[in-house]
Amino acid sequence: MSPRPTKPQQRAQDQPARTFPPFPPAPGRRGGFASTWWGQAWVSALEECSLDSGRLTRGRTYARRGSVGEMTVAPGRISAPVQGSRPRPYRVSLAIPVLSDAAWDRLLHAVAARAGHIAALLDRDMPTELVKDALKAGVRLLPSANDLEPSCSCPDWGYPCKHGAALCYQVARLLDEDPFVLMLMRGRGEQQLLDELARRNAARAASQTAASASASASVPSPRTPAPPTGTPAREAFAARADLPPLPGPPPLPERTGHPPVFEASRPAEPGIDPEALHTLAADAAERARRQLAAALANDTPPNPPDLTQWQDAVRIAAEHPQTAVFARIAKSTGRPPIELAQAVRAWSYGGTAALAVLEDPWTPDPSVLTRARASLAEDWADGRPPPLRAWRNRFTVVGRDRQLRYGRDGRWYPYAKEDGAWWPIGQSDPDPATALAALLELQDHRS
Repeated sequence: MSPRPTKPQQRAQDQPARTFPPFPPAPGRRGGFASTWWGQAWVSALEECSLDSGRLTRGRTYARRGSVGEMTVAPGRISAPVQGSRPRPYRVSLAIPVLSDAAWDRLLHAVAARAGHIAALLDRDMPTELVKDALKAGVRLLPSANDLEPSCSCPDWGYPCKHGAALCYQVARLLDEDPFVLMLMRGRGEQQLLDELARRNAARAASQTAASASASASVPSPRTPAPPTGTPAREAFAARADLPPLPGPPPLPERTGHPPVFEASRPAEPGIDPEALHTLAADAAERARRQLAAALANDTPPNPPDLTQWQDAVRIAAEHPQTAVFARIAKSTGRPPIELAQAVRAWSYGGTAALAVLEDPWTPDPSVLTRARASLAEDWADGRPPPLRAWRNRFTVVGRDRQLRYGRDGRWYPYAKEDGAWWPIGQSDPDPATALAALLELQDHRS
């Protein structure tokens, strides 16, 4: 049994991971991988911890030719598939220590003390003064050579191997674009940081206002108003790093409020269902809250997908799991309740993509099945995975009521037969071997 996480570890684990698409190949690119000073500091830490410059050179070549796939960043870890000489990519990860709660408190105090620091971070910049202020507070934000711990599924015992080096070089390019990635690796997500900075700024502003009011009350009013004092705008702009902190945005509410309740004594207008209108108002409020959360996080709110009437009905039933809502949607769509229940469960595992896997069989390219079988044989302990019977994008485990379905999004979705019908039973995975192992393990637990 693994040891129970400490509070800083547990808080870091609560932060959501972020996934970034792979960088395109850049075969003609020369020079360093990082264009910012903090990205170059990351590269320096990598190259200082390496025991073999030749592996670093090959790692740079892998990175430039686009061999590093989708990168997932979580507190304390970065992972990505890296395509090597074998058909199947290697699984590469990089561990980095998270900061303790006490260290985060000191770091946030240093950042909140200067409005220029907050403005720079929101502009995806990391001023050197911020890192210096953090060091004065006893916090080393940028990792040293001893902090990086790469690992790879390849047989090379290099430290790091060329695949691990390739991932590290691509992370430098990622840090160039968004320094909040470094913050997430150190244990705190962007939204949590902004919320905490806003809270500290609000507390600081309230304290300054109270102090100013107290000072004004203790000084008698002069007969002649004193001329206003202050700093000329030109001088203030030149010293913008020392400007007083700006008030932060209001904190995001934890939940939306309740829509207005319609009076039962008043008859509803013809064609209007008050209870349905109440649910739709609550749904609109929650979606607006999500858009606000993205705006406060300085993210571009994603454009809502264009849903069909059926897809939107499934979404509402999944996000408002009340029996009355379910019954109304089943009746209004004309779908059997079991069909709606299957759709709702699929939606909860992956939205429109998972719903399409449930409802729309399709025939993938034959190479998909070839790669899947090779992956299963390579990853299975004895090289003999359970036999699968294929029909279009559905692969049923022979002799068991278990099935993997391949989605158009390139992920494998687990299914189980219950009472003669196939039901989605878990999260999807891009690796068929991982998905199948989890599916069979779930079966063992249920049997």
